[in-house]
Amino acid sequence: MTGQISRHPSSPHSSPQPRPQQDPFEVLTITPELHADYIQTLPSASFLQCPSWAQVKAGWESETIGWTDRTGTIVGSALVLYRTIRATGHRFAYLPEGPLIDWSDGDLSRWLDPLVSHLRERRAFAVRIGPAVDLHRWNAPTLKSALRHDEVLDLGDVAPDEVNDNGVAAAEQLRSLGWRSSGRLTRASVQPALIFELPLANRSLDDIWRGFNKQWRHSIRKAEREGVAVSLGDGQDLPAFYTLLKVTQERDGFDLGRSLGYYQRQYDALSAEHPERMALYLARHSGETLAAHTMNIVGDRAWYHLGASASHRRQLCPSHAVQWQMIRDAHRAGCATYDMRGFNTTLDTTDRRSGLLRWKVGTGGRAVELLGEWDYPLNRSLYHAFNLYLASRRLV
Repeated sequence: MTGQISRHPSSPHSSPQPRPQQDPFEVLTITPELHADYIQTLPSASFLQCPSWAQVKAGWESETIGWTDRTGTIVGSALVLYRTIRATGHRFAYLPEGPLIDWSDGDLSRWLDPLVSHLRERRAFAVRIGPAVDLHRWNAPTLKSALRHDEVLDLGDVAPDEVNDNGVAAAEQLRSLGWRSSGRLTRASVQPALIFELPLANRSLDDIWRGFNKQWRHSIRKAEREGVAVSLGDGQDLPAFYTLLKVTQERDGFDLGRSLGYYQRQYDALSAEHPERMALYLARHSGETLAAHTMNIVGDRAWYHLGASASHRRQLCPSHAVQWQMIRDAHRAGCATYDMRGFNTTLDTTDRRSGLLRWKVGTGGRAVELLGEWDYPLNRSLYHAFNLYLASRRLV
């Protein structure tokens, strides 16, 4: 399929603070408080880069780092997670959906070379970054058309509506600097390289409602008519959420491999950092919890992170009711984007995996390919062994 491609020179995910070309940067350890302060200067940053995320990742060590210019001013920052190989003492360094630097810079070596040097001193055998920078966008009409054509089976075969020149240039620089991509639109990434966004900026709730397809509007109205009540939960409701999550995993054929303790730790850590950092929404009917979804907010971006629902009474549309409440709350909080996270690239309507995309397209939003995750090997033998280990886990 083909379409007219427009180009947008900047990404809503990238730092808006370009720096003079001649400024030398230094990477050094900073306090979590300074990292949090820097995030406050940005329109948004991934919740995976917030200092609180380090408390969620049991079994990982962490460090917050900053890039400083010659005046000592912090011009970029990141949360680094470390996984140590006990036998050798070497570490895998991971910056989930980071670092928070100026990805539009024409000389990314100024940022990445000192990062690698700093992590080498920390005995890192490999570094993985995940720049949350747009590459391509597919708007709802293009996605709907592709889903109607039986001969188009994968999103990778559909021409995007928009190309981010800065993202393309950043990818070219990363390759030239020796970084290795996890692969376009693949499952090799830890975090999704393909997400679905619902734009909220400069739109009223009526505009957003009109952007929904008939099925979404019908489902939301039906939930309201049937008396499905949506409310905010708290930490005491996490066991109910976890029970529904296990039902959802078994029904839909996936396993996140997380314990209830993981989600309790996540809720406690993120909520303590900021009252809007994580919220739990519950949809109830006749005293029974039928759906539970989580939402995260950092700056002007909201994430629908996890959704769980019962396998019975689905005709009451509890998940649509929760989503509509979360979207309204994100809009009320001044968010510019409602991020519905990842989905599978298949467009084959006979493949059940395409159902998630069809559901999300019903909001009238857009699919976005990000720069994705990139690795820099420092010890090639350890890096190769580590990749074999990760591949075996994915197969299982």
